Amino acid sequence: MTSIEQLTRLCPPPADAPPVDWDAVETTLGFRLPEDYKQLAAVYGPGAFADFIRVFHPHGVTEWVDLTGRVPTAMWEQLQNDQAAGRPVPYDPQCLFVVGVTDNGEHLFWITGPRNDPGAWHIAVNEARGPLWCTFNGTLTDFLVSVLSGDTAVPQFPDGLRQAATTFFPSTSRPSAPTALPTDTNVIREWARANGYDLPSRKRVPAAIIVALVQAHGGE
Repeated sequence: MTSIEQLTRLCPPPADAPPVDWDAVETTLGFRLPEDYKQLAAVYGPGAFADFIRVFHPHGVTEWVDLTGRVPTAMWEQLQNDQAAGRPVPYDPQCLFVVGVTDNGEHLFWITGPRNDPGAWHIAVNEARGPLWCTFNGTLTDFLVSVLSGDTAVPQFPDGLRQAATTFFPSTSRPSAPTALPTDTNVIREWARANGYDLPSRKRVPAAIIVALVQAHGGE
């Protein structure tokens, strides 16, 4: 049984998902994508597993969860800055491509090596507000099956995740117009603290806060 078959048995997909022009997506990104990811995106569409793990999708409802949006570039820059500042990054930032985010702000990355063999890419997860990294030696779909079935415990993830593992929450609408967002991180931090988020001033802004900010400004 393939990992996508295991995942659909564990966590049933929605009735339909929007079609994806993979040639256009890969041309935009400049590299081929893993086949298991294409199957995953085609079967489930945009949304969240266990209402917690949001896999980026070419039809992400905002640019912050769009595979071809601004987050991958922003994360490359952030990881390079972290490495230059002496903060631990276990892989060359150029070999990491962000493919998802949790509602706590952890990011899921492809370890893109070898670059020309996407079927061999493994998964890394960072800590939202700390230095911890976790590596999973398998594909993204393998990772989801293992985590949602309880076979793999990711230290950064909540203990109760397995209780909601059999539910996928689709995101099927896109804001009718681009959402105007502040670009000054100090403004974003001020908004986050005013809305009850614990965000130390010297840590990066987790994607979960950006998503919340988008939603507060009319996104979904």
